[in-house]
Amino acid sequence: MVLAGALPLRAETVPTLQESIFWGAEVKSGDLPPIDQRIPEEPLIVDLGAKGREFGTPGGVMRTMITRSKDIRQMVVYGYARLVGYDEKYELVPDLLKSYEAEEDRRFTLHLRKGHKWSDGAPFTSADFEYWWKDVANNPLLSPAGPPDFLLIEGQPPRVSFPDATTVVFEWDKPNPNFLQSLAQARPPFIYRPAHFLKQFHQDYADAASLAAAVEENRVKSWAALHNKLDNMYQFDNAQLPTLQPWINASEGKKIRHNFVRNPFYHRIDTRGVQLPYIDIVEMEIVAPGLVAAKSNAGEVDLQGRGLDFRDASILKKGEADGGYKTYLWQTGVASQIAIYPNLNHNDDGWRAVLRDARLRRALSLAIDRDAINRALYFKLAKPGAMAVLPASPFFKQEHRDAWAAYDVAQANALLDEIGLDKRDGSGIRLLPDGRPMELVIETAGERQEVENALQIITDTWREIGVKLVMRPLDRDILRNRVFAGTTMASVWFGWDNGLPQAYTSPAYLAPTDQVFLAWPKWGQYYQTAGQAGEAPDLPEAQRLMELLHDWESAANDQARAAAWSEMLAIHADQIYGIGLLAEAPQPIVVSARMRNVPKKGMWAWDPGAHFGVHRMDEFFIQD
Repeated sequence: MVLAGALPLRAETVPTLQESIFWGAEVKSGDLPPIDQRIPEEPLIVDLGAKGREFGTPGGVMRTMITRSKDIRQMVVYGYARLVGYDEKYELVPDLLKSYEAEEDRRFTLHLRKGHKWSDGAPFTSADFEYWWKDVANNPLLSPAGPPDFLLIEGQPPRVSFPDATTVVFEWDKPNPNFLQSLAQARPPFIYRPAHFLKQFHQDYADAASLAAAVEENRVKSWAALHNKLDNMYQFDNAQLPTLQPWINASEGKKIRHNFVRNPFYHRIDTRGVQLPYIDIVEMEIVAPGLVAAKSNAGEVDLQGRGLDFRDASILKKGEADGGYKTYLWQTGVASQIAIYPNLNHNDDGWRAVLRDARLRRALSLAIDRDAINRALYFKLAKPGAMAVLPASPFFKQEHRDAWAAYDVAQANALLDEIGLDKRDGSGIRLLPDGRPMELVIETAGERQEVENALQIITDTWREIGVKLVMRPLDRDILRNRVFAGTTMASVWFGWDNGLPQAYTSPAYLAPTDQVFLAWPKWGQYYQTAGQAGEAPDLPEAQRLMELLHDWESAANDQARAAAWSEMLAIHADQIYGIGLLAEAPQPIVVSARMRNVPKKGMWAWDPGAHFGVHRMDEFFIQD
């Protein structure tokens, strides 16, 4: 069976193009070609009327905030220019691609848009895919681990061919049903590179003397280190690197404010012939995490979601009139707003044995008063329960949300006694088999007040079962490195990013395939490095998750894929690898009165959706 991703547009369907005022001077001086030479011959034409949106007025500066300099990469997330991406119905559609064909999930033919150009005007062709595949992904100096995991099916890479300038073919002997979904991620695996730019830093193409000089100038050890430093399409901090995103990074170095200007060669237009994005400049200011709500309340942003928690909603609502903005409450797409992850790969042998016993994790979950947390933090607007997929997913089962999630101190105490943790010290804290008190240290990223408030409530209820909770806030990067190294006993983060899976969604995040799932970092490392690092999963339920993932990957139809999903979710509900607290907590979105086309009701989700990305920020516009 062949699934087609779109029908090619005929050239005569392209409306009369309108030149950008923003780039008018450059066009007039000859520094930039006119609009009809900048967009593809077959651009992506956006039907705003079909989406219930207004035609936009090009221009303006949109203000938003981030809390770390590295988060300028959010412009790649929000811009959401992908080979294929999710539309507002969360269906996959071509974007940078003109179209595609998928044959039995084994052969994917990607068709590029003729005349598509990078942000510097160089052609975007199959040669950019070929450079990445042959000279980056399969170059051991640039990619020591080889091609990315999502391209390896049972350890075997695809056959990749480039029939002509606008065609790329990926083919496997066995199905790779996750291929297209991977391309649509918030952090996509870029399977192409601006070859014309990066070849000047590649040993196989560059002049040796020039390359050596560049290595010395940039103070790196080798040409490969230099290439990887400059090849940062997701980080978005190299202003010289051409891009296909709607906005270009126009700021060099570390700044408090970064400006991103409209891409003159962007591939999307509206039905009037106006090139997107409508907004000329996005100004991204770096502020301290605690100031995001205050500055939003003062009317200093035009669009803000990151850095805001539900606890900010009431004060944001009160400040709307003076601040000249509205506060929308969007749904959230994570499986749990807050989740505790006991580290099954903890380095301490005594604690590891205890943490790996599902009865302990069940007891900890049963000793959480989720209703109290919901009242205190979310005004009863969230849904208490264990970590499970959301009702919008066909795999939602109330029994999974209810599993081990009732507040039942008696049952929790009974489970701990059953394990053999029935001895206590003078203050009532249970003792480990080696005599140490059960002081469970939970490390946090220190970025969300709601997490610390929830843990304060849990501290009291865990005392009722003889467990002392010790909270330790850390920097996010330090926290993750400690988890990955097995130093952390337990940590807190959101639940699964994708709480809205469909049959076609890969369940890889339910199996120990990635160190980022904080309950099993070393199992994830083992998978990610093909056994070169980490530890092999040695619990039968985790091994079964890997078998079911393989079943999903080799399934011939959605019915078989759904069966794999259902069993994997049942295992998680039973084993409680992540202790979820609540789901569906509203996410405040601050939208200034100047902004148009921002949906009042939306989904705030990392994957699928890329936060603002699925809502197409390039269609938002400013009207003063």
